[in-house]
Amino acid sequence: MENNLVSAFQNNWITLLVSAVIIAALYYLAKKRVGFGTRVLLALGLGLVAGIIFNKFELQFEGVGTIGSIYISLIRMIVIPLVFVLVINSIISITNIAFLKKIGIKTVSWFLATTGVAAIIGLLVAVALNPAGSFETTSPEGFEAREVPSFFQVILDQVPSNPINEAATGKVLPVLIFAIFIAIAIVKVGAKKPDAVQPVKALFASLTEVLHQVVKFVLRFTPYGVYALIAVMAARYGLETLKPLGMLIIVTYIALILHFVLVFGGLISFVAKLNPLRFFKKAYPTIAVAFTTRSSYATLPINLEVITKRLGVSPKVASFVAPLGATMNFNGCGGVWPAVVAVFVSHIYGIPLGVTEYILIVLVSVISSIGVAGVPGPASISTTVVLTAVGLPLEGLALVVAVESLIDMGRTAVNATGTTVTSVLVAQAEGELDRDVFNSNNNDELELSPA
Repeated sequence: MENNLVSAFQNNWITLLVSAVIIAALYYLAKKRVGFGTRVLLALGLGLVAGIIFNKFELQFEGVGTIGSIYISLIRMIVIPLVFVLVINSIISITNIAFLKKIGIKTVSWFLATTGVAAIIGLLVAVALNPAGSFETTSPEGFEAREVPSFFQVILDQVPSNPINEAATGKVLPVLIFAIFIAIAIVKVGAKKPDAVQPVKALFASLTEVLHQVVKFVLRFTPYGVYALIAVMAARYGLETLKPLGMLIIVTYIALILHFVLVFGGLISFVAKLNPLRFFKKAYPTIAVAFTTRSSYATLPINLEVITKRLGVSPKVASFVAPLGATMNFNGCGGVWPAVVAVFVSHIYGIPLGVTEYILIVLVSVISSIGVAGVPGPASISTTVVLTAVGLPLEGLALVVAVESLIDMGRTAVNATGTTVTSVLVAQAEGELDRDVFNSNNNDELELSPA
């Protein structure tokens, strides 16, 4: 065992030494009060450069990967208790049940509408630019298409039967539903016997404050985690991997950026009546963390901080919309990506798509975004459902496996930002948006002490 540990360190010592220097530099910048967003951006750039160098010289990077894995583990540690406590605290703070129904309907409606628009944008860009190019079909050995559960099975899987077990296995949606039941029960009992539920309300209010502090502790490690995750990504794939499927990557990112700028920017401008440039600047930490972690759940804690403290959304709206968005808002994974892949696969196999198929792609993308809520790998499941619906070979998924991780960074950034946008739209519609906070200049810090 001891020899194995020594050998592992010797194989990784160069990358670990380089990483230690970079992490020390980031720590120094934190001590000098350099802004959180600036440090995350710098960590992203340094990780990309370091990873390309590691790849070029074929250096071992498992040790650096451990740093990123520790950060992701810490984030996962707080997601379940955070969702459970915040959803309950949010709902019990709303004494008006009609208000709760209104924000629920508006939230889900915005999620589905923006996913549908995302699918349309993905189709238009893919049809115009042809992501297949001159690509030749070669399926990776051993590739097997994922089994698609039936819609009714997916629904059944989300109904909480053993909340403790589901929390232990990281199933967020059943925990969220269980929390909603508990919260509504507290509100109902409180309407008749206020004194009976007062201790419970005080407990969840206290737990909310404690968890916010835990979140601050974890988020202080974000720049270091971002560096490690990006470095490993670049070291594993390098630049050579991008060349054969370069057009698919370019087309997908064009569609994601168009949705990001036109749809999100348009909604903030014309529906919320706010400055979109200010919004994107304030939402930058959410975008950066989503891009690097590739996880809406991992982005949830920092997104809550951004939504409430930088954008001025009331906590009772943010605590309802953000956890739900991390579970079922898939503008990138369920909207843009399945549409682009469908066009890509149709070109690869020479199967023409007509207007009927295009309409079906959009409708199925929206419906599947509901069906895959809480299912691991929503992009793969949504894409499989869409390809099946329009009669395209599932083997086409094998062609995008090599670059899906790289594209997933942009998809997740769009997913998380869509949740942020929806929070602002719902808050604005319900008079729960503090415009003074939104228009203030608190653009860099999230009240995180340096670490």
